[in-house]
Amino acid sequence: MTTLTLSPGPLLGVSAVPADKSITHRALLFGAIAEGVSRVRNYLDGGDCRATLAVVRQLGVQVDAPAPGEWRIHGRGLHGLREPEEVLDCVNSGTTARLLAGLLAGQRFHSVLAGSEQLRRRPMARVVEPLRQMGADIAGREGGRLLPLSIRGRELAGLEYLMPVASAQVKSSLLLAGLYSRGLVAVREPGPARDHSERMLAAMGAPISRRGPILTAEAPAHPLAPLDLNVPGDFSSAAFLLVAAACAPGSHLTLTGVGVNPTRRGLLDALIAMGADITLDNWGESGGEPTGDLRVHAADLTAITLGGAEIVTLIDELPVLAVAATQARGETVIRDAGELRVKETDRIATTVAELRKLGAQIEARPDGFVVSGPTRLRGARVDSHGDHRLAMALAVAGLLAEGATAVQGAECIPDSFPGFAQTLARLGAAIH
Repeated sequence: MTTLTLSPGPLLGVSAVPADKSITHRALLFGAIAEGVSRVRNYLDGGDCRATLAVVRQLGVQVDAPAPGEWRIHGRGLHGLREPEEVLDCVNSGTTARLLAGLLAGQRFHSVLAGSEQLRRRPMARVVEPLRQMGADIAGREGGRLLPLSIRGRELAGLEYLMPVASAQVKSSLLLAGLYSRGLVAVREPGPARDHSERMLAAMGAPISRRGPILTAEAPAHPLAPLDLNVPGDFSSAAFLLVAAACAPGSHLTLTGVGVNPTRRGLLDALIAMGADITLDNWGESGGEPTGDLRVHAADLTAITLGGAEIVTLIDELPVLAVAATQARGETVIRDAGELRVKETDRIATTVAELRKLGAQIEARPDGFVVSGPTRLRGARVDSHGDHRLAMALAVAGLLAEGATAVQGAECIPDSFPGFAQTLARLGAAIH
């Protein structure tokens, strides 16, 4: 077990952040079913994306690395994937498992999805049930609620589906299945969810369209075009540095080339609403995704209340937002975030338990938490529970706490942010 020990201090300087994990996953999976060679630059070389890379190769797709940070994905077309000889191990990646379920349901072969003990606890019924409504033959533990999943590919029917909760993974899985369906697949979103899949598939020529909250997909009449993509910086990774610099007195930080897709930047909007001194410069675009440089200076924060549709735009960033809330004046309320209960850990329970060790005044609610501040945090020994986002949130708290904070289980951090500790050190953080 790796322990990351930090002491308080500001962050100063300029830094890039790792490439976007969500976009890297999709580039591999979508490039696999394109006709021709996709070129993907600045991809994320993290644990979760390595799982997707390994699975794609098991399905018969050649992926070369002609230069550092670049992939060439030799797409086999919609119907060119090969039956895998072994179980497809998704390791810890829920994105890999859920998107693959949709992609494999319409193939002409049998496959089995498995994963780590942690992933085997995460719910899969949210994708299995609508796929079964399309005619998919999927079996698994507890009636298909949990991995491993056995998928016997077959022809799929169209579907009209109202998602119970906004979920990019469910939406993406159904859109992929729609490329193999006899009829139209129409998915109604109850609120905004990440739209990377529809942006990327549409750019490849897939028949994806949107009318208000309804997305549709159907079998394409022509092969999907290969990708030519520079993956932008991951906002979810930038979030930890943003919160640290917004809260640590004396901080002045610039993060370059960050993806600021409107469906992902909820934490940025929340911090600005709390009074954070953040500006966005150098607007650009990469592969249809908006990008920019984020400049942040430490400032006094004020508590806010978050809930409803805005939660899905910052669901992964809520643990580190809780850290910011400990430094904000007043009572910050997070509600409608029950999805946190079924992430890599129960992120409501673990965030509350670990921040309390540092002296935070935080209470769990069934669908969120309440944080009172500002609070003077005190260094302590805390535990990641094997959750990379919780580990980084606790590291940020360590930059704000008096004395040393030791984050146990920090070896999970490279799942999404390779070089996290080194980046903090380059920006002046005291790492022991």
